[in-house]
Amino acid sequence: MLRTSLLALSAGLAAGAVQAQDLTPVTFGTNWLAQAEHGGFYQSVADGTYAECGLDVTVISGGPQVNNRALLLADRIQFHMGGDLLQAFNAAAEDIPVVAVAAVFQKHPQVILAHPGVADSWEDLKNLTLLIGDNGFSSYYQWMITAHGFTAEQRQPYTFNPAPFLADDQLGMQGYLSSEPYVVETTGGFTPNVFLIADAGFSSYATTIETMQATIDESPEVVECFVNGSILGWYNYLYGDNAAANAMILEANPDMTQDKIDFAINMMIERGIVDSGDTLELGIGAMTEEVVGGFYEDMVAAGVVEDGLDWQSTFTTAFVNQGLGMELRPAQ
Repeated sequence: MLRTSLLALSAGLAAGAVQAQDLTPVTFGTNWLAQAEHGGFYQSVADGTYAECGLDVTVISGGPQVNNRALLLADRIQFHMGGDLLQAFNAAAEDIPVVAVAAVFQKHPQVILAHPGVADSWEDLKNLTLLIGDNGFSSYYQWMITAHGFTAEQRQPYTFNPAPFLADDQLGMQGYLSSEPYVVETTGGFTPNVFLIADAGFSSYATTIETMQATIDESPEVVECFVNGSILGWYNYLYGDNAAANAMILEANPDMTQDKIDFAINMMIERGIVDSGDTLELGIGAMTEEVVGGFYEDMVAAGVVEDGLDWQSTFTTAFVNQGLGMELRPAQ
């Protein structure tokens, strides 16, 4: 009996070793340090979802001194986390065949913060001086000027220090949904008004999955597995047991804490960052030509991107919009 059990165990270990050897190694580069906003990808590594369809996925963090997108262009990694569609449009302008194959964030998590009682609506923000960084000023703030009547004169550079905002209620401040609002709550002692620019019409997808057109052409099964695994990972991360994924995030980013992770998850769910709009019918990761084309037109109108780009080449819906994993969403 014991010998039979040992033989069975040995056979099982051998099969596992063969299976592990059969997995295709894939590297996914994020665009910042490990955080809850990357959670679905870590989830599918931790629970074996990627491995189930044949991939051995390694997630490598981005950061202030790391350019994982350059590694994608150099064919050093297979997938990259895009910030928003503007990066894809810029690649098209340079004839670089980068393609978004899924959009994890249906809403861009960029926000404007204001003091309660001073600016209680989006329109009230026009009465404030707004702290906006240079990147924001050259992108979404140009849209705010064109589409909503904000002015260049009311903007002051944001130095990523919330102290001026905390000290002056006549200031508004840019932020990331899961970051600056939490800093203000914990250090400023009050809950700020948080205005999501997506809710005001800034319709770009964010946290896209990017790959090269050559990868799609040569290894469509790898792309399909990675996209499907990521979709399932995000359902499981938001609505299931995410402890193992969070442990990976905490290990990868020593500055991250569980309370920050919890806040970010709550914000993503509460504000519909990942699962809202088209995903309710098409599933997480959804993309549509209407959204991409509409955003492109808005950015042309704002002078952010040039007219005449082949924006259709910047994305494909071949791997999304199939309703995968929707049964994992809790009943409303």
